[in-house]
Amino acid sequence: MEKLPKIGLPILIGVVLLIIVLAKSAVTLDSGHAGVLYETLSDGVDPEKVPLGPGFHVIAPWNRVIDYETRQQEVAEKMAVLSSNGLDIKLDASILYQPDVKSLGKLHNQKGEDYLSRVLQPAIRSAARSVVGRYTPEQLYSSKRDAIQEEIYEETKKLVEPQYIQLNDILIRDVTLPPTIKEAIERKLRQEQESLEYEFRLESARKEAEKVIIDAQGKADANRILSASLTDKILQDKGIEATVKLSESPNSKTIIIGSGDSGLPIILGNQ
Repeated sequence: MEKLPKIGLPILIGVVLLIIVLAKSAVTLDSGHAGVLYETLSDGVDPEKVPLGPGFHVIAPWNRVIDYETRQQEVAEKMAVLSSNGLDIKLDASILYQPDVKSLGKLHNQKGEDYLSRVLQPAIRSAARSVVGRYTPEQLYSSKRDAIQEEIYEETKKLVEPQYIQLNDILIRDVTLPPTIKEAIERKLRQEQESLEYEFRLESARKEAEKVIIDAQGKADANRILSASLTDKILQDKGIEATVKLSESPNSKTIIIGSGDSGLPIILGNQ
């Protein structure tokens, strides 16, 4: 009985050590995450090894796993750049990105966990300065914003993709110009809009006048053709036809033959 505590203590210590080893060896990665295995007794991270996917993993207790989020992420970026004529422009952009999962080991070895600040943010700032420097403030404020956004995206993508970062999109949320420049552009745009509206009214009035002239010309042509076709003979024939129809009417009347103009009958009667 006296030996039992002496035997139980090493067993207890062994169980505790086993629990610690298992705790160090067990790794669970959430959905949308991947792990880079760092082998302490080897050369660190093997860039050719496939990253650990989501779920439960058992590793050697002296190794460790660096957790990377592999889902699309967003970072807001505010940048101060210069336009083509040297004016200060402020851009407010959103960057949508994620690491290249298949190259996660290379990304870790070459750039590290803070690859966002080391690679992506400097790249978009460089691309934004290059692109915005080709345009005037007026183009940035109005017609060219979509084109500028696409150009910044394409130039940033060329910079970051060789560095194992997948760039999904860049969204320009706001372009801030110096107040005086903004007011001058807005005033010019209002004047252009008013000029377009005035031209539209003039064009509408011109088309309406043309329509009236065409209608009047059509009526004049119709009257001229009708007048040319109404000869005395045709008028006499029409008068005779009307007389015959009236004579057949049951209403009382008096018809005087040959007493009207051009020899047409005169019809007297009230009903």
